[in-house]
Amino acid sequence: MMSLAFAFTIAAAINLPPLPIGRQGYFFVGGKYSTVNDRHVMSGQAYVEYQIPSKQTQLWPIVMIHGLGQSGTNFTGTSDGREGWAQYFLRQGYAVYVLDQPGRGRSAFEANLYGAVTPPDLETIAARFVAPERYNRWPQARLHTQWPGAGAPGDPVFDQFYASQLPSIQDLTQQMALTRDAIIALIEKIGPAVVLTHSQSGAFGWPVADAKPDLVKAIIAVEPSGPPFFNTDNVPGPEWFRDAAGAQARPWGITAVPLSYSPPAKNGSDLAIVRQEKSDGPDLVRCWIQQSPARQLPNLQKLPILIMTAEASYHAPYDHCTVKFLEQAGLHPTWIKLGDIGIHGNGHMMMLEKNSDEIAGVIARWLLRLGRR
Repeated sequence: MMSLAFAFTIAAAINLPPLPIGRQGYFFVGGKYSTVNDRHVMSGQAYVEYQIPSKQTQLWPIVMIHGLGQSGTNFTGTSDGREGWAQYFLRQGYAVYVLDQPGRGRSAFEANLYGAVTPPDLETIAARFVAPERYNRWPQARLHTQWPGAGAPGDPVFDQFYASQLPSIQDLTQQMALTRDAIIALIEKIGPAVVLTHSQSGAFGWPVADAKPDLVKAIIAVEPSGPPFFNTDNVPGPEWFRDAAGAQARPWGITAVPLSYSPPAKNGSDLAIVRQEKSDGPDLVRCWIQQSPARQLPNLQKLPILIMTAEASYHAPYDHCTVKFLEQAGLHPTWIKLGDIGIHGNGHMMMLEKNSDEIAGVIARWLLRLGRR
């Protein structure tokens, strides 16, 4: 039975003005044929759905790419029934393209080529995305207030969100390469675009822009995959943070696939790195950065970049490391910490939280300022 609060939210969304859609539909990009066990298969294809406003007032479309365990539904609605960021930007006059990563959602999974998957884990989803304030696994988690609903199984909003979670290709480097190629195929098809990434897909935006600097007009990296080089494990305070065991998750700094450094790097191991002796502030991760002189990323240096970090997210302790790495490589990102501009209580899934439209407005204003440069 639908709760009154959930029904009210859906009713409020229905009462909005009609969406100004001129055209909408879907297509697939990428995809290659191969023969596996005497069977012809296609792999690497990605599903893309699009909406073009009836009056397109913004020159560049926005391509939206979801993160780990998610699909494009992160942007096409919220778990409590409100419109998502796709509809928000459509109403602002942008054409919007929303992608499902290869092997995820409506992009077919080819088991013989993609290998093992990581299934959704209920406790991890609750602790990282929905109710971090109950788990207290990083210092900023206690500030989380913006998830709609009780944030536990049986609550209709939580149940909607958990129902949307999907298994992900376990080999994250393979996923990175597949999705990079699919995004490149998409922007080659539609032309120049703004690329909006979230979480895991943050690692895909950099190599796409590196390969196609003429087609990526800006990157909006909402809590992009990080920090550079090593994943961070959360451990009990007062230590809080520890490098994850094993190999570097992002040997090329901000991604696991090659980038065009100057001087050139044949392998990620060519990057000489050093750990900060002291963190930049209390409750922050000590960053791994390049040793001086740092290799540069010339194809990305003129690219407008927005990094956005929520106040209560597990990214709050380490997104500064990503910003620091980009600046070392000669880039000039704009970094917006939502808490610093008076937007409080958000976690990692900010596009689904109660004030999602307010956060979309911050992005929209940055894009408008970009257009006036």
